[in-house]
Amino acid sequence: MPTMTEHESINASRRGFLRGAAAGAVGTAVTGSVLIGGARADADAANSGQPTTADSYPFHGANQSGILTPGPSDKQAFSCFAAFDSTAANKSELAQLMRTLTTRARFLTAGGVPEDLGVSQPPADSDVLGPDVPSDGLTVTLGLGSSLFDDRYGLASLKPAKLKPMTIFPNDSPESAWMHGDLMIQLCANHPDTIHHAIRDIAKHTRASMQLRWKIEGYAAPPRPSGAGRNLLGFKDGTANPTGALATDLVWADGAPEPEWARGGTYQVVRIIRMLVEFWDRVSINEQEGMFGRRRDSGAPLDGNAETDTPDYAADPNGNVIPLDSHIRLANPRTAKTANQRLIRRSYNYDLGLDENGDIQAGHVFVAYNQDLERQFETVQKRLVGEPLIDYVQPFGGGYFYAVPGVADSSDWYARALLA
Repeated sequence: MPTMTEHESINASRRGFLRGAAAGAVGTAVTGSVLIGGARADADAANSGQPTTADSYPFHGANQSGILTPGPSDKQAFSCFAAFDSTAANKSELAQLMRTLTTRARFLTAGGVPEDLGVSQPPADSDVLGPDVPSDGLTVTLGLGSSLFDDRYGLASLKPAKLKPMTIFPNDSPESAWMHGDLMIQLCANHPDTIHHAIRDIAKHTRASMQLRWKIEGYAAPPRPSGAGRNLLGFKDGTANPTGALATDLVWADGAPEPEWARGGTYQVVRIIRMLVEFWDRVSINEQEGMFGRRRDSGAPLDGNAETDTPDYAADPNGNVIPLDSHIRLANPRTAKTANQRLIRRSYNYDLGLDENGDIQAGHVFVAYNQDLERQFETVQKRLVGEPLIDYVQPFGGGYFYAVPGVADSSDWYARALLA
Protein backbone atom coordinates (compact mmCIF):
# COMPACT_ATOMS: atom_id res chain seq x y z
CA MET A 1 0.00 0.00 0.00
CA PRO A 2 1.28 3.52 -0.70
CA THR A 3 1.74 5.77 2.31
CA MET A 4 -0.89 8.45 2.92
CA THR A 5 1.50 11.06 1.56
CA GLU A 6 2.08 9.08 -1.62
CA HIS A 7 -1.66 8.47 -2.11
CA GLU A 8 -2.46 12.12 -1.52
CA SER A 9 0.22 13.05 -4.03
CA ILE A 10 -1.29 10.75 -6.64
CA ASN A 11 -4.77 12.18 -6.15
CA ALA A 12 -3.54 15.77 -6.10
CA SER A 13 -1.76 15.19 -9.39
CA ARG A 14 -4.85 13.49 -10.75
CA ARG A 15 -7.07 16.43 -9.81
CA GLY A 16 -4.67 18.82 -11.52
CA PHE A 17 -4.73 16.58 -14.57
CA LEU A 18 -8.54 16.54 -14.61
CA ARG A 19 -8.71 20.33 -14.49
CA GLY A 20 -6.63 20.40 -17.67
CA ALA A 21 -8.53 17.47 -19.16
CA ALA A 22 -11.98 18.88 -18.48
CA ALA A 23 -11.62 21.27 -21.38
CA GLY A 24 -9.46 18.78 -23.22
CA ALA A 25 -11.56 15.73 -22.72
CA VAL A 26 -12.69 16.53 -26.19
CA GLY A 27 -8.99 15.75 -26.17
CA THR A 28 -10.40 12.48 -25.04
CA ALA A 29 -12.45 12.92 -28.08
CA VAL A 30 -10.79 15.30 -30.50
CA THR A 31 -7.96 13.02 -31.54
CA GLY A 32 -10.37 10.55 -33.07
CA SER A 33 -12.49 7.57 -32.27
CA VAL A 34 -11.87 4.25 -30.63
CA LEU A 35 -13.34 2.08 -27.82
CA ILE A 36 -13.03 -0.35 -24.98
CA GLY A 37 -12.68 -3.82 -23.72
CA GLY A 38 -14.50 -6.47 -21.78
CA ALA A 39 -16.35 -9.82 -21.77
CA ARG A 40 -15.58 -13.30 -20.57
CA ALA A 41 -14.11 -15.92 -22.91
CA ASP A 42 -16.22 -19.07 -23.19
CA ALA A 43 -14.99 -22.58 -22.48
CA ASP A 44 -13.46 -23.08 -25.92
CA ALA A 45 -11.63 -19.79 -25.70
CA ALA A 46 -10.42 -20.58 -22.20
CA ASN A 47 -9.05 -23.92 -23.33
CA SER A 48 -7.41 -22.68 -26.50
CA GLY A 49 -6.34 -19.29 -25.22
CA GLN A 50 -7.97 -17.74 -28.29
CA PRO A 51 -11.44 -16.27 -28.95
CA THR A 52 -13.76 -18.40 -31.06
CA THR A 53 -15.19 -16.31 -33.89
CA ALA A 54 -16.51 -17.28 -37.31
CA ASP A 55 -16.33 -15.88 -40.83
CA SER A 56 -20.04 -14.99 -40.89
CA TYR A 57 -23.10 -14.72 -38.69
CA PRO A 58 -26.78 -14.76 -39.68
CA PHE A 59 -28.34 -11.45 -40.61
CA HIS A 60 -31.97 -12.62 -40.57
CA GLY A 61 -33.67 -13.75 -37.38
CA ALA A 62 -35.96 -12.80 -34.53
CA ASN A 63 -33.14 -10.86 -32.84
CA GLN A 64 -30.22 -8.90 -34.25
CA SER A 65 -26.75 -10.40 -34.35
CA GLY A 66 -24.01 -8.57 -32.47
CA ILE A 67 -25.80 -8.91 -29.13
CA LEU A 68 -25.74 -12.60 -28.24
CA THR A 69 -24.60 -13.85 -31.69
CA PRO A 70 -21.68 -14.09 -31.51
CA GLY A 71 -21.80 -14.02 -27.74
CA PRO A 72 -20.05 -11.28 -25.76
CA SER A 73 -17.60 -13.90 -24.46
CA ASP A 74 -16.35 -14.68 -27.97
CA LYS A 75 -17.04 -11.39 -29.71
CA GLN A 76 -15.11 -10.26 -32.77
CA ALA A 77 -11.76 -8.55 -32.27
CA PHE A 78 -12.69 -5.08 -33.60
CA SER A 79 -15.65 -2.73 -33.29
CA CYS A 80 -17.09 0.66 -34.10
CA PHE A 81 -19.88 2.50 -32.30
CA ALA A 82 -21.25 5.28 -34.49
CA ALA A 83 -24.04 7.64 -33.39
CA PHE A 84 -25.98 9.47 -36.09
CA ASP A 85 -28.50 12.31 -36.21
CA SER A 86 -31.43 11.70 -38.52
CA THR A 87 -31.95 14.36 -41.19
CA ALA A 88 -34.92 12.59 -42.79
CA ALA A 89 -37.63 15.18 -43.49
CA ASN A 90 -40.60 13.00 -42.54
CA LYS A 91 -41.69 9.52 -41.51
CA SER A 92 -41.70 8.29 -45.10
CA GLU A 93 -38.06 9.33 -45.57
CA LEU A 94 -37.16 7.75 -42.24
CA ALA A 95 -38.73 4.47 -43.40
CA GLN A 96 -36.70 4.68 -46.61
CA LEU A 97 -33.56 5.23 -44.54
CA MET A 98 -34.32 2.02 -42.61
CA ARG A 99 -34.77 0.11 -45.87
CA THR A 100 -31.43 1.42 -47.15
CA LEU A 101 -29.66 0.55 -43.91
CA THR A 102 -31.12 -2.95 -44.10
CA THR A 103 -29.98 -3.41 -47.69
CA ARG A 104 -26.43 -2.30 -46.92
CA ALA A 105 -26.19 -4.36 -43.72
CA ARG A 106 -27.55 -7.44 -45.48
CA PHE A 107 -24.90 -7.14 -48.22
CA LEU A 108 -21.99 -6.25 -45.97
CA THR A 109 -22.59 -9.08 -43.49
CA ALA A 110 -22.95 -11.65 -46.28
CA GLY A 111 -20.14 -10.35 -48.47
CA GLY A 112 -20.00 -10.54 -52.24
CA VAL A 113 -19.10 -8.65 -55.38
CA PRO A 114 -20.30 -5.00 -55.51
CA GLU A 115 -22.41 -3.88 -58.45
CA ASP A 116 -20.53 -2.65 -61.54
CA LEU A 117 -21.91 0.83 -62.29
CA GLY A 118 -19.74 1.45 -65.35
CA VAL A 119 -16.72 3.64 -65.95
CA SER A 120 -18.75 6.87 -66.14
CA GLN A 121 -20.04 6.53 -62.57
CA PRO A 122 -18.29 6.65 -59.18
CA PRO A 123 -17.47 3.07 -58.18
CA ALA A 124 -20.07 1.22 -56.14
CA ASP A 125 -17.47 0.26 -53.54
CA SER A 126 -14.34 1.83 -52.03
CA ASP A 127 -12.32 -1.35 -52.79
CA VAL A 128 -10.74 -1.08 -49.33
CA LEU A 129 -11.30 -4.83 -49.02
CA GLY A 130 -10.58 -5.57 -52.66
CA PRO A 131 -12.97 -6.35 -55.51
CA ASP A 132 -14.73 -9.15 -53.60
CA VAL A 133 -16.07 -8.02 -50.21
CA PRO A 134 -15.55 -10.70 -47.51
CA SER A 135 -18.07 -11.12 -44.69
CA ASP A 136 -15.16 -11.34 -42.18
CA GLY A 137 -17.44 -12.01 -39.21
CA LEU A 138 -19.16 -8.62 -39.58
CA THR A 139 -22.30 -7.92 -37.57
CA VAL A 140 -24.34 -4.73 -37.90
CA THR A 141 -26.57 -3.87 -34.94
CA LEU A 142 -28.98 -0.94 -35.11
CA GLY A 143 -30.28 1.00 -32.11
CA LEU A 144 -32.67 3.95 -31.83
CA GLY A 145 -32.14 6.84 -29.42
CA SER A 146 -34.94 8.52 -27.46
CA SER A 147 -34.54 11.69 -29.55
CA LEU A 148 -35.90 9.84 -32.61
CA PHE A 149 -39.25 9.69 -30.80
CA ASP A 150 -39.71 13.47 -30.62
CA ASP A 151 -42.35 15.34 -32.68
CA ARG A 152 -40.53 15.05 -36.06
CA TYR A 153 -41.95 11.69 -37.10
CA GLY A 154 -45.04 11.19 -34.94
CA LEU A 155 -43.50 8.28 -33.03
CA ALA A 156 -43.78 9.57 -29.45
CA SER A 157 -46.55 7.17 -28.43
CA LEU A 158 -44.49 4.20 -29.69
CA LYS A 159 -41.28 4.90 -27.77
CA PRO A 160 -39.91 1.91 -25.82
CA ALA A 161 -41.09 2.12 -22.23
CA LYS A 162 -37.72 2.84 -20.56
CA LEU A 163 -35.90 4.67 -23.36
CA LYS A 164 -34.60 8.13 -22.42
CA PRO A 165 -31.49 10.31 -22.72
CA MET A 166 -28.54 8.78 -20.92
CA THR A 167 -28.56 9.51 -17.20
CA ILE A 168 -25.63 11.56 -15.89
CA PHE A 169 -24.32 10.00 -12.69
CA PRO A 170 -22.46 11.94 -9.95
CA ASN A 171 -18.97 10.83 -11.04
CA ASP A 172 -19.48 11.45 -14.78
CA SER A 173 -17.79 14.20 -16.81
CA PRO A 174 -20.15 14.54 -19.80
CA GLU A 175 -19.08 16.13 -23.08
CA SER A 176 -21.98 17.05 -25.36
CA ALA A 177 -20.03 16.29 -28.54
CA TRP A 178 -19.75 12.64 -27.45
CA MET A 179 -23.28 11.99 -26.23
CA HIS A 180 -26.67 10.71 -27.42
CA GLY A 181 -27.86 10.38 -31.02
CA ASP A 182 -30.99 9.45 -32.97
CA LEU A 183 -29.41 6.22 -34.22
CA MET A 184 -26.60 3.94 -33.08
CA ILE A 185 -24.83 1.56 -35.45
CA GLN A 186 -22.61 -1.03 -33.78
CA LEU A 187 -20.19 -2.78 -36.11
CA CYS A 188 -18.12 -5.78 -34.99
CA ALA A 189 -15.75 -7.73 -37.23
CA ASN A 190 -12.61 -9.85 -37.26
CA HIS A 191 -10.37 -7.14 -38.79
CA PRO A 192 -10.23 -3.33 -38.55
CA ASP A 193 -10.32 -2.71 -42.31
CA THR A 194 -13.70 -4.47 -42.43
CA ILE A 195 -14.99 -1.99 -39.86
CA HIS A 196 -13.60 0.97 -41.83
CA HIS A 197 -15.09 -0.35 -45.07
CA ALA A 198 -18.53 -0.89 -43.52
CA ILE A 199 -18.89 2.55 -41.92
CA ARG A 200 -17.81 4.24 -45.18
CA ASP A 201 -20.29 2.18 -47.17
CA ILE A 202 -23.14 2.96 -44.80
CA ALA A 203 -22.32 6.67 -44.64
CA LYS A 204 -22.12 6.88 -48.44
CA HIS A 205 -25.54 5.34 -49.01
CA THR A 206 -27.35 7.26 -46.25
CA ARG A 207 -25.80 10.71 -46.52
CA ALA A 208 -29.10 12.38 -47.46
CA SER A 209 -30.92 11.07 -44.38
CA MET A 210 -28.45 10.81 -41.50
CA GLN A 211 -25.19 12.42 -40.41
CA LEU A 212 -22.50 11.21 -38.06
CA ARG A 213 -22.67 12.74 -34.58
CA TRP A 214 -19.76 10.86 -33.00
CA LYS A 215 -17.83 7.66 -33.64
CA ILE A 216 -15.38 5.55 -31.69
CA GLU A 217 -13.60 2.33 -32.61
CA GLY A 218 -12.35 -0.38 -30.32
CA TYR A 219 -10.40 -3.59 -30.02
CA ALA A 220 -10.88 -6.66 -27.86
CA ALA A 221 -8.08 -8.04 -25.73
CA PRO A 222 -7.38 -11.73 -26.41
CA PRO A 223 -7.21 -14.11 -23.43
CA ARG A 224 -3.83 -13.68 -21.74
CA PRO A 225 -3.15 -16.44 -20.97
CA SER A 226 -6.76 -17.74 -20.87
CA GLY A 227 -10.24 -16.78 -19.75
CA ALA A 228 -11.50 -13.21 -20.05
CA GLY A 229 -9.61 -10.48 -21.85
CA ARG A 230 -8.07 -7.60 -19.93
CA ASN A 231 -9.02 -3.95 -19.77
CA LEU A 232 -6.39 -1.21 -19.90
CA LEU A 233 -6.06 -1.20 -16.11
CA GLY A 234 -4.63 -4.70 -16.48
CA PHE A 235 -7.55 -6.60 -14.93
CA LYS A 236 -9.67 -9.31 -16.54
CA ASP A 237 -13.00 -7.86 -17.57
CA GLY A 238 -16.30 -9.70 -17.98
CA THR A 239 -15.50 -12.88 -16.05
CA ALA A 240 -19.01 -13.07 -14.59
CA ASN A 241 -20.89 -12.26 -17.81
CA PRO A 242 -24.13 -14.31 -17.89
CA THR A 243 -24.22 -16.92 -20.65
CA GLY A 244 -26.69 -19.32 -22.26
CA ALA A 245 -30.34 -19.31 -21.19
CA LEU A 246 -29.60 -16.88 -18.36
CA ALA A 247 -28.26 -14.32 -20.82
CA THR A 248 -31.38 -14.72 -22.98
CA ASP A 249 -33.63 -14.16 -19.97
CA LEU A 250 -31.79 -10.95 -19.06
CA VAL A 251 -31.59 -9.36 -22.52
CA TRP A 252 -34.73 -9.50 -24.64
CA ALA A 253 -37.64 -7.14 -23.90
CA ASP A 254 -40.42 -9.51 -24.94
CA GLY A 255 -43.48 -8.37 -23.05
CA ALA A 256 -45.38 -5.53 -21.43
CA PRO A 257 -44.85 -2.64 -20.92
CA GLU A 258 -43.02 -2.52 -24.26
CA PRO A 259 -45.02 -1.57 -27.38
CA GLU A 260 -45.77 -4.52 -29.63
CA TRP A 261 -43.30 -3.47 -32.36
CA ALA A 262 -40.38 -3.39 -29.88
CA ARG A 263 -40.70 -6.92 -28.52
CA GLY A 264 -37.60 -8.91 -29.33
CA GLY A 265 -35.38 -5.87 -28.97
CA THR A 266 -33.16 -4.81 -26.07
CA TYR A 267 -31.80 -1.71 -24.35
CA GLN A 268 -28.21 -0.87 -25.24
CA VAL A 269 -25.98 1.23 -22.98
CA VAL A 270 -22.78 2.73 -24.43
CA ARG A 271 -20.49 4.54 -21.98
CA ILE A 272 -17.13 5.91 -23.14
CA ILE A 273 -14.80 5.88 -20.16
CA ARG A 274 -11.35 7.39 -20.13
CA MET A 275 -8.92 5.49 -17.92
CA LEU A 276 -6.25 7.61 -16.25
CA VAL A 277 -3.64 4.96 -16.85
CA GLU A 278 -0.60 7.03 -15.92
CA PHE A 279 -2.00 7.62 -12.42
CA TRP A 280 -3.20 4.03 -12.10
CA ASP A 281 0.31 2.76 -12.79
CA ARG A 282 1.53 4.56 -9.64
CA VAL A 283 -0.87 2.68 -7.31
CA SER A 284 0.31 -0.37 -5.35
CA ILE A 285 -0.88 -3.80 -6.48
CA ASN A 286 -2.59 -4.40 -3.13
CA GLU A 287 -4.68 -1.26 -3.50
CA GLN A 288 -5.48 -2.03 -7.15
CA GLU A 289 -6.69 -5.50 -6.27
CA GLY A 290 -8.71 -4.16 -3.36
CA MET A 291 -10.52 -1.73 -5.66
CA PHE A 292 -11.49 -4.52 -8.06
CA GLY A 293 -11.89 -7.36 -5.55
CA ARG A 294 -9.86 -9.69 -7.80
CA ARG A 295 -6.26 -10.76 -8.30
CA ARG A 296 -4.67 -8.96 -11.21
CA ASP A 297 -2.63 -11.93 -12.48
CA SER A 298 -5.26 -14.71 -12.43
CA GLY A 299 -8.54 -12.81 -12.23
CA ALA A 300 -9.56 -14.89 -9.20
CA PRO A 301 -11.68 -13.21 -6.52
CA LEU A 302 -9.57 -12.31 -3.50
CA ASP A 303 -11.08 -15.20 -1.55
CA GLY A 304 -10.55 -17.72 -4.38
CA ASN A 305 -7.90 -19.42 -6.48
CA ALA A 306 -9.27 -19.41 -10.04
CA GLU A 307 -10.89 -16.79 -12.27
CA THR A 308 -14.21 -18.63 -12.35
CA ASP A 309 -14.44 -19.13 -8.56
CA THR A 310 -17.55 -17.57 -7.04
CA PRO A 311 -16.76 -15.07 -4.27
CA ASP A 312 -18.26 -16.07 -0.91
CA TYR A 313 -19.54 -12.78 0.48
CA ALA A 314 -21.52 -14.48 3.24
CA ALA A 315 -18.27 -15.78 4.72
CA ASP A 316 -16.77 -12.28 4.60
CA PRO A 317 -19.58 -10.00 5.87
CA ASN A 318 -17.24 -7.22 7.01
CA GLY A 319 -15.18 -7.11 3.83
CA ASN A 320 -11.94 -8.21 5.46
CA VAL A 321 -10.94 -10.16 2.34
CA ILE A 322 -13.00 -8.62 -0.46
CA PRO A 323 -13.65 -4.98 0.53
CA LEU A 324 -17.28 -3.93 0.80
CA ASP A 325 -16.65 -1.11 -1.68
CA SER A 326 -14.78 -3.25 -4.23
CA HIS A 327 -16.05 -3.12 -7.80
CA ILE A 328 -17.15 -6.75 -8.06
CA ARG A 329 -18.99 -6.66 -4.74
CA LEU A 330 -20.91 -3.48 -5.56
CA ALA A 331 -21.65 -4.43 -9.16
CA ASN A 332 -22.92 -7.93 -8.39
CA PRO A 333 -23.74 -8.60 -4.72
CA ARG A 334 -24.80 -12.13 -5.71
CA THR A 335 -28.06 -12.19 -3.78
CA ALA A 336 -31.46 -13.53 -4.81
CA LYS A 337 -32.76 -9.97 -4.83
CA THR A 338 -30.08 -8.70 -7.23
CA ALA A 339 -29.95 -11.69 -9.59
CA ASN A 340 -32.28 -10.09 -12.16
CA GLN A 341 -30.18 -6.90 -12.18
CA ARG A 342 -27.31 -8.55 -14.04
CA LEU A 343 -26.64 -7.46 -17.62
CA ILE A 344 -24.76 -8.58 -20.70
CA ARG A 345 -21.54 -6.68 -21.37
CA ARG A 346 -19.91 -6.42 -24.79
CA SER A 347 -17.14 -3.91 -24.18
CA TYR A 348 -13.94 -2.95 -26.01
CA ASN A 349 -10.67 -1.12 -25.33
CA TYR A 350 -9.76 2.12 -27.08
CA ASP A 351 -6.63 4.24 -27.55
CA LEU A 352 -6.88 7.76 -28.99
CA GLY A 353 -3.20 8.68 -28.73
CA LEU A 354 -2.32 11.79 -26.67
CA ASP A 355 -4.30 14.77 -25.46
CA GLU A 356 -3.13 18.37 -25.75
CA ASN A 357 -1.21 18.01 -22.48
CA GLY A 358 0.74 14.99 -23.72
CA ASP A 359 -1.20 12.52 -21.56
CA ILE A 360 -2.36 9.14 -22.84
CA GLN A 361 -5.98 9.06 -24.03
CA ALA A 362 -7.11 5.48 -23.62
CA GLY A 363 -9.84 3.57 -21.90
CA HIS A 364 -12.95 1.51 -22.10
CA VAL A 365 -16.07 1.55 -24.20
CA PHE A 366 -18.49 -0.05 -21.79
CA VAL A 367 -21.34 -1.65 -23.75
CA ALA A 368 -24.22 -3.47 -22.08
CA TYR A 369 -27.52 -4.97 -23.16
CA ASN A 370 -30.49 -5.04 -20.78
CA GLN A 371 -34.06 -6.20 -20.75
CA ASP A 372 -34.94 -3.29 -18.46
CA LEU A 373 -32.66 -0.26 -18.45
CA GLU A 374 -33.69 0.93 -15.00
CA ARG A 375 -33.90 -2.43 -13.23
CA GLN A 376 -30.51 -3.51 -14.53
CA PHE A 377 -27.93 -0.95 -15.66
CA GLU A 378 -29.13 2.06 -13.68
CA THR A 379 -29.60 0.09 -10.46
CA VAL A 380 -26.10 -1.36 -10.74
CA GLN A 381 -24.57 2.01 -11.66
CA LYS A 382 -26.13 3.70 -8.64
CA ARG A 383 -24.40 1.16 -6.39
CA LEU A 384 -21.08 2.05 -8.03
CA VAL A 385 -21.35 5.79 -7.36
CA GLY A 386 -18.43 6.80 -5.16
CA GLU A 387 -16.50 3.52 -5.52
CA PRO A 388 -12.70 3.87 -5.12
CA LEU A 389 -12.15 3.37 -8.87
CA ILE A 390 -13.67 6.79 -9.62
CA ASP A 391 -10.27 8.39 -8.96
CA TYR A 392 -8.91 6.60 -12.03
CA VAL A 393 -11.78 6.56 -14.55
CA GLN A 394 -13.64 9.38 -16.26
CA PRO A 395 -16.93 8.57 -18.09
CA PHE A 396 -17.46 11.31 -20.66
CA GLY A 397 -19.72 10.09 -23.48
CA GLY A 398 -22.16 7.57 -24.87
CA GLY A 399 -25.89 7.12 -24.78
CA TYR A 400 -28.91 4.88 -24.30
CA PHE A 401 -30.37 3.17 -27.39
CA TYR A 402 -33.01 0.58 -28.17
CA ALA A 403 -31.66 -2.21 -30.38
CA VAL A 404 -34.63 -3.03 -32.59
CA PRO A 405 -35.93 -6.57 -33.20
CA GLY A 406 -34.24 -8.60 -35.90
CA VAL A 407 -34.93 -8.53 -39.63
CA ALA A 408 -37.06 -11.62 -40.23
CA ASP A 409 -36.31 -12.38 -43.90
CA SER A 410 -35.35 -10.89 -47.25
CA SER A 411 -38.60 -8.89 -47.49
CA ASP A 412 -38.31 -7.40 -44.00
CA TRP A 413 -36.36 -4.29 -42.90
CA TYR A 414 -35.19 -2.58 -39.72
CA ALA A 415 -38.03 -1.22 -37.54
CA ARG A 416 -40.65 -2.05 -40.19
CA ALA A 417 -43.31 -2.67 -37.52
CA LEU A 418 -42.61 0.80 -36.11
CA LEU A 419 -42.67 2.70 -39.41
CA ALA A 420 -44.71 0.78 -41.99
